[in-house]
Amino acid sequence: MTMTRLAVGAYGERCAVRHLIEAEMRVVARNWRCDQGEIDIIAWERDVLAFCEVKSRRGGAYGWPGEAVTAAKVRRLRRLALRWLRESGTHPREIRFDVLEVYVARTGGALVEHIRAAF
Repeated sequence: MTMTRLAVGAYGERCAVRHLIEAEMRVVARNWRCDQGEIDIIAWERDVLAFCEVKSRRGGAYGWPGEAVTAAKVRRLRRLALRWLRESGTHPREIRFDVLEVYVARTGGALVEHIRAAF
């Protein structure tokens, strides 16, 4: 992965966290990793625990950011969420999987689209 792509991804995640906080969600983990992969953001929205995947793009050449969340990625995120729940001892009444699409402008800020219960 190029340094530019890494920088866009990191910037997109920071924008996504700021968006969640402004939406009054409480972020409990960022970039949680284990040997099976990574969850970008885990956050509470009232009594719902959201496992969030962040996808960032600088342009439309490669489609909508959320289109990069493939069926294989969905399966992996579900496995990772179960593992996180087991390891953390957290027992939420409800969980969901969100996708945050971050459109990074060449100048100015970024636009964040929050897709709740994306899958």
